[in-house]
Amino acid sequence: MEAVVSSIAEGIVWRLGSEAVREIALLWGVNEELMGLEETISTIKAVLADAEKKQIHNDQVKTWLGRLEDVVYEAVDLVDGVFTEALRRQVMTSNTNIAMQVCTFFSTSNELVFRHKMSKKIESLKKKLAVIKDDRQFHLEEHHGEAQAVYNRVSRDTHSFVSKGEVVIGREGDRIKILQLLLDMKSDHENVSIVNIVGLGGLGKTTLAQLVFNDEKVEKYFDLKMWVCISDADFDVRLLVQKIIKSISNNKKVENCEMELLQKSLREKISGKRYLLGLDDLWNKNRELWLKLKDLLLSGIDGSRIIVTTQSMVVARITKTTLEPYLLRKS
Repeated sequence: MEAVVSSIAEGIVWRLGSEAVREIALLWGVNEELMGLEETISTIKAVLADAEKKQIHNDQVKTWLGRLEDVVYEAVDLVDGVFTEALRRQVMTSNTNIAMQVCTFFSTSNELVFRHKMSKKIESLKKKLAVIKDDRQFHLEEHHGEAQAVYNRVSRDTHSFVSKGEVVIGREGDRIKILQLLLDMKSDHENVSIVNIVGLGGLGKTTLAQLVFNDEKVEKYFDLKMWVCISDADFDVRLLVQKIIKSISNNKKVENCEMELLQKSLREKISGKRYLLGLDDLWNKNRELWLKLKDLLLSGIDGSRIIVTTQSMVVARITKTTLEPYLLRKS
């Protein structure tokens, strides 16, 4: 539970600092309120690494973390709603008629009503977090940035294993919708389409993607399946190609191969096949690097899919094809 709290808090802070949220916060007139919420969560996040260690032997810390988790999930709902609306607005602004409707809405008294409601929600959350922050009868050391580092140090192998019968509670509807995106040929406008699953850390993106990846219908539909955990901020195309090839053949010799030979090997393995590639925990925001990798994956036949899990809507926009990102919200 506690590691989940720290990762979710990290995701909230990231989203609050994103360009999309900043833009819509200015439009709604709640920029200062959201900045205040970000500061409050950042302050609490700094002590979570120490709390995670101490809760094992300290029931007070464990109880405190439980109270914090409840309020953090309230913050997830609010921030996720703002982030989703920011995405919708980006889509709407590409349509002149809808954009005019949005402008009309925010130019009326609705703007004042909405701003008042949003401000009250944010202030209520800040007060709850402040009470929890101040109501700890124990010393916790601050470790800025460590909470996410602890979360990222969890070992993640390049495989797609989930226990037989494993489920993500409250996610059956999401599983079915994502499964449809993978199997629906009608949505194909190119031979390889990207299915992005976007959501805050701790919401179960990876497990959900793995359950879909290992579904019986998926097993029958795709000729070839590959799964790669990325987890690193650095996006190394050569290393990724190595991991993809190893996920197919477990050939460790590829580690010593030159890029030209790796490209040839990858294309040969996926050529003429309908494949499914899972890229887990993608953070790359460099479109040129993404296109270099994607170009190596175009020899699959129609219906091939790349399923991406990420916390970043920027990443989703960079990688997306004709399919809109699938936003995973708190169940």
